[in-house]
Amino acid sequence: MIRFLVTPFIVLILSLTATQATACSMYKVTVNGKTMVGCNHDTWLETPHIWFETKGYGAAFTGARYDGTNGIAPQSGMNEFGLVFSRLAAATPKAKIVGANKKQIDTPTLYLKNVLHSCKTVADVKTYIENYDHSVFSQDVFIYIDRLGNYLIVEPYLLTEGKDSSYVLANFCPSEIVDFSTITQQRYKKGKAVLTTNSSTSLAFCVTLSDTMSVCRTAHGDGTLLTSIWDNTAGNVHLCFYHNYEHQLQFNLAHELSLGNHSIDVVKLFPPNKEFKQLQAYKTPLNSKGMDLALRLWLGFFLLSSVCWGVSFVVKKHVQSYRYLKLGLVLFNLIMTYYVFVLGTDVGIYYFKAPYQSAHSLLFNVEGYIALLLPVIVIILLVVLVKITQQKVWGVFSKGLLALNILSYGAIMILAFYWGLYNVLG
Repeated sequence: MIRFLVTPFIVLILSLTATQATACSMYKVTVNGKTMVGCNHDTWLETPHIWFETKGYGAAFTGARYDGTNGIAPQSGMNEFGLVFSRLAAATPKAKIVGANKKQIDTPTLYLKNVLHSCKTVADVKTYIENYDHSVFSQDVFIYIDRLGNYLIVEPYLLTEGKDSSYVLANFCPSEIVDFSTITQQRYKKGKAVLTTNSSTSLAFCVTLSDTMSVCRTAHGDGTLLTSIWDNTAGNVHLCFYHNYEHQLQFNLAHELSLGNHSIDVVKLFPPNKEFKQLQAYKTPLNSKGMDLALRLWLGFFLLSSVCWGVSFVVKKHVQSYRYLKLGLVLFNLIMTYYVFVLGTDVGIYYFKAPYQSAHSLLFNVEGYIALLLPVIVIILLVVLVKITQQKVWGVFSKGLLALNILSYGAIMILAFYWGLYNVLG
């Protein structure tokens, strides 16, 4: 019985880590033998870096998500042979993922780096990747482009080669699209529209195209964190920071590799950015250890409270006053357990319009309305607590637990106001 109760608690605690899925976009243009690749990294992360590694075939990478001792997870990159890659978030139909009799990818971050350290062309990439089980990348689609302009789209269950002079990709699996004209993602539609009427490998054209495909949402100025434009003929990369395309920086891969392994904090390279400062000042479990810890503690408290109210309902059945309130608290604390889980695992809830509609599940979307229910619940329970105290019908433990529940609901309600989860009211 104890194991039955404790196991889900442990699972939820371990899984309470804010997702950092990115809504990115990319394009590639090849004209007269020259190829340019633009990558927009759209994310709420605040630590964009560019770094250079001399291992194997030397390469440059950009990214913003720390992956412990493995370093920063690469979002895009280019090696000394002009092989470029870009990573985009895209849900994959799990039924199609096949990885039998293939090597397992134990460390995705190192694996992605090793592809560039080991391959010169997309043909090399295809041979390399075919040996591995890509199910670990069930939420990703990749594209590799070589110096000749050939490209390879990597989905967890399919490798697709192409030679089109221009190509645009965003957050979808191309093999799942029957009619590309039905895609609603604006960054894709805008990029496709531009390249349908015009194409050029000039830096000015690519900067304008990257700007056209960039994201600048109204909430806290969030959107495209970093734009990297890779010139795989000259071996240069041009960076633009936080959807501001007036300032650009250029790095030459050969020169940077001659300096050895090194990493650069992109934020320090650019002038102060007002919208980025707004993003930094806005605190969520993603960038605040205190909030992250609070959510973990609340998750455990609500789950434990649900168990306690259930036990009290059964053991204290002779206490009939407000007895079925305990049963209601069992249910509501389970709801709050899952609500805290949602707050801790889907970071989009803090940045998109309330009530947030997640692509994960209908249950997530229903939980988006819990914030609206909290003020009513808190008021009702405060009235009940006063009556219970006056009538002296519950013991000290039950009254104390109810008071702690009310305080916790109230604290989350205050945070919900701060996060704008009541904006649904207008």
